[in-house]
Amino acid sequence: MSEDIGNGRPKVAVVGAGPAGLMAAGDLAAAGFAVEVFDAMPSPARKLLLAGRGGLNLTHTEPRASFERRYEPSTPVAAWLDVFDAEALRNWAHGLGIETFVGSSGRVFPVGMKAAPLLRQWLIRLAEAGVVLHRRHRWQGWDESGALQFQTPAGPRSVQPRAVVLALGGGSWPRMGSDAAWVPLLREKGVEIAPLLASNAGVNLDWSDHFRQLHAGQPLKGIALSVQDPALAPAWRRGECMVTRHGLEGGLIYAHSARIRDALQQAGRAWIWLDLLPQRDAAWVAAEVARPRGARSWSSHLQSRLGLKGARMALLRESLGAEVYADPARLAAGIKALPLQIVSMRPLEEAISSAGGVRFSAVDTGGMLHALPGVFCAGEMLDWDAPTGGYLLTASMASGKVAAAGVRTWLAGLNDAV
Repeated sequence: MSEDIGNGRPKVAVVGAGPAGLMAAGDLAAAGFAVEVFDAMPSPARKLLLAGRGGLNLTHTEPRASFERRYEPSTPVAAWLDVFDAEALRNWAHGLGIETFVGSSGRVFPVGMKAAPLLRQWLIRLAEAGVVLHRRHRWQGWDESGALQFQTPAGPRSVQPRAVVLALGGGSWPRMGSDAAWVPLLREKGVEIAPLLASNAGVNLDWSDHFRQLHAGQPLKGIALSVQDPALAPAWRRGECMVTRHGLEGGLIYAHSARIRDALQQAGRAWIWLDLLPQRDAAWVAAEVARPRGARSWSSHLQSRLGLKGARMALLRESLGAEVYADPARLAAGIKALPLQIVSMRPLEEAISSAGGVRFSAVDTGGMLHALPGVFCAGEMLDWDAPTGGYLLTASMASGKVAAAGVRTWLAGLNDAV
């Protein structure tokens, strides 16, 4: 026997208490619906809290046109941003009493940097609006009557809402709740789903044992990276990353993860190039490398003349071999465009986010599944991708608002048809 929710008001269930689901819940409650949110975890928005552990990056201040270029043009993310963009997100945070500031990179953070105060105020605001949050409710699909099925500490529970927003996340960080357990449940209903793939993830390289033991854990700061052959006039991006036992990870890698992943899928291997001295042009580097070094070792010479040391210095030998030091021109060229062959991405469960998910051909513009009228999807479970830098969070929250608007439109249409 299923249980209704709502006390006479139109009933909407939101499954998933991450940013997309909570944003949808707030909009639906403000529109007068009885909203209940169900989440499998003991506390909501765990992934948001973990992402904000080192400073919650809410969004970015770059111009709208370049902001939109962070997403694949084949997705409807630009239309989502028409509903809720970076400026709207900042205003929303201010409305919760959370002031924000712009960092030197253009990224937007809450004053205090942490996610917990924002989430706390958000949950208070939702509770004041009448939103009910059910924790430890793991969604199990539908029963024969169409009721939602949940497994809870008290046993099975059935809920029969008038509409459903699914905001269950992708497949990254399963310990935080994004475990992709929804994939077979929707596939059984005929929903087309693109395979979930790691995004904003580290990469694997075939480091030598010597390099791995000496340099794993060391940062590579003040470098630039390209995923295009330097002979093809590549676009370099500056930043930093970290050497790991497996390869490389960090912001500079994450920014290119989509292109790296695409190359791996197409060819099985991918190449990146590092500029170890992006602040110097190639002519200057070549001239400094060619200067007489006397009795000094190459390590001393390059550190003295170019400031290269540590992991950056070791990468030259790791990538080009010891013989490169016999050829100053080749050595200088390697400093400005060091080739590194990537073997694979790190596993999905280690990724910050995932690509793939419910294909946009399976939903209408409001996020409603064609195969399941009254069921809407939002957030990372849809087939889109974004780099870190606030882009993922902004679009996820925007998609929640789009789904809420879709619910309102669909239910209004049902009422008009009665």
